[in-house]
Amino acid sequence: MRRYPLILAGKEVTTEKELIVYNPYNGNEFAIVSGAGGNEIESALQATVAGFEDMKALDTRARVQILEKARELLGQRGEEFAVTISTESGKTIREARSEVARAQETLRLSAIAAEEYMAGQVLPVDAALNGKDKWGFAQRFGAGPVLAITPFNFPLNLAMHKIGPAIAAGNSFILKPAPATSVTGLLLGKLMLDAGMPPNAVSILPGLGPEVGEPLAQDGRIKVVTFTGSPPVGLKLAKVAGMKLFASELGSNSAVYVHEDADLMRAANRTILGGFSLAGQVCISTQRVYIHKNVFDQMLDLLLTGTRALKIGNQLDETTDIGPMITEAAADRIEEWISKAVDDGARILLGGKREKTLFEPTILADVPKDSDLVQKEVFGPVLVVEKVDSAEDGIRAVGDTDYGLHAGIFTSDIHIARKAFEKLDVGGVIVNDVPTWRADLMPYGGNRLSGLGREGPRYAIEHMTVWKTFIVNKE
Repeated sequence: MRRYPLILAGKEVTTEKELIVYNPYNGNEFAIVSGAGGNEIESALQATVAGFEDMKALDTRARVQILEKARELLGQRGEEFAVTISTESGKTIREARSEVARAQETLRLSAIAAEEYMAGQVLPVDAALNGKDKWGFAQRFGAGPVLAITPFNFPLNLAMHKIGPAIAAGNSFILKPAPATSVTGLLLGKLMLDAGMPPNAVSILPGLGPEVGEPLAQDGRIKVVTFTGSPPVGLKLAKVAGMKLFASELGSNSAVYVHEDADLMRAANRTILGGFSLAGQVCISTQRVYIHKNVFDQMLDLLLTGTRALKIGNQLDETTDIGPMITEAAADRIEEWISKAVDDGARILLGGKREKTLFEPTILADVPKDSDLVQKEVFGPVLVVEKVDSAEDGIRAVGDTDYGLHAGIFTSDIHIARKAFEKLDVGGVIVNDVPTWRADLMPYGGNRLSGLGREGPRYAIEHMTVWKTFIVNKE
């Protein structure tokens, strides 16, 4: 079993703290990772301040070259990353390869953002009441050291969505990866150093959130906190972060509405993919499915038939469709939620059983509206289906939640789609596809309990930079 030191100011450091990373499929130990303690945290903070000065010394072209080199190296090391991601996160090897490809795209987009969105703009100061004989210019500058805290489910691309824009903006960074997927984070750190990042500007500190993430977030030397994870942790980090630039993506219980005019085969296939990819462990996983009464039975038959064809098993098997959940504790929780819903009148139409971390893709009906399966983020391979009488009822049901990340709607009626777009308080409405769909160039994020701010390199730069204005008196 391989041991991985943490990365502190660009150097590998072995510590007494050890984190064991497991393969969630069989419970075997995959790696031992050095964890950060108080000394490493303080050293990283000192280094990242110096690293920010190093980053400020790099011009735009130098930062773009780092991002382009990182993309090239990731292409060369893609299979190593994919196998690592699959082994420690439990996502299938095919899903892991897709994540690597997306991370390369995120690096490309970050390089473009560095060139296009860090440029300044001329201000028409002479149009102001008191602006006669003055000329103005405004430009974005990096805000300072960035703390990036990432989850286990996309350990490479979600980290890249934070680190790529940070580099584009001219910031140093400290990455605290999820403990379960720390190896991917460390491989990412080495990648960035090999791409030419100043050593002081790169630290990768594995560890538990309360022990590593919170102390870093509350320290005044950190100027930007960007977090993806659960609402309770995100709210706590926001409190301790204080007067910092802060962005968070906190998950959802995303829903889709299938109207009576929809292409049902496409709707079913996409809903199956949206609900069961990564064993449902996706922030925008499709969880609630509202179907017009006139096509409910047909749509349900398609869902059941398609789901039965899925293969569950070893995530490294090329033929596996659904891998394990991240831990048995996560599977236990979902099993308890399903059991409680059944006690309250829900019907299991398919699945509902598990073997250790392998959870059958599950479809339920007649689930009470106050059930955890409806009100909370399941974060597992569960679809809740419900019949609705009209498009208005379907859109209303989709929006009946405290979350607001993405929503999906299947219809050929643009007016119904537009109504959903106007009425739903979410970060994105996806028409004729599931809420699980995302492109890395788009503004991605949620409202309400789903978080603050937006990702996508162009948009992430907005909360990693500060505007500085330059005014010249022409006389």
